Amino acid sequence: MTTATLPFTAPTKSGKPGFDIGPITRIAVMLVGGVLSVLSLIAIARGLLGFAPDHPNIRELAILIHVSTVLPAIPLGAYLLLAPKGGKRHKQLGKLWLALMVATASAAIFIKTSGSFSFIHIFIPLTYIASYKVISSARRGDMKTHKKEILGLYLGALMIPGAVAFALPGRLMNVWLMW
Repeated sequence: MTTATLPFTAPTKSGKPGFDIGPITRIAVMLVGGVLSVLSLIAIARGLLGFAPDHPNIRELAILIHVSTVLPAIPLGAYLLLAPKGGKRHKQLGKLWLALMVATASAAIFIKTSGSFSFIHIFIPLTYIASYKVISSARRGDMKTHKKEILGLYLGALMIPGAVAFALPGRLMNVWLMW
């Protein structure tokens, strides 16, 4: 079975299968997207239900916006990578996902560690650049570039900072999940 015949490959207007990710990438997206989604739900539930210690950063507007836009972007991005491509639903949800990613990056500009930017802020311009490339490549019909940029944006600008948020002591997700 080739990637062109895997389930969830949607036909394009020409009747040929739409682009899809390969089986190894599909498994990676399912694993990292699923694990990060579950960890996020557990951390948020623990924090909101009072099972985790209070975290002072939750009172900052930029962090509230950042967390509330990034959390739905995790499972939505995985869904978009795994579901049929090219249809009306894919396009509408893709626009929503990109809006969430840009809002997340924009809010992150105002989040500073000890009054300055940290290494993780490198993902802000990367998110802006990749978001532009995602839109422009889709409008040109360049699905090869579109696929590359989407995967880079999801796995690079969403999963890496997400893993860091859970791994670094003192960060909101780390505190709410681990303590």
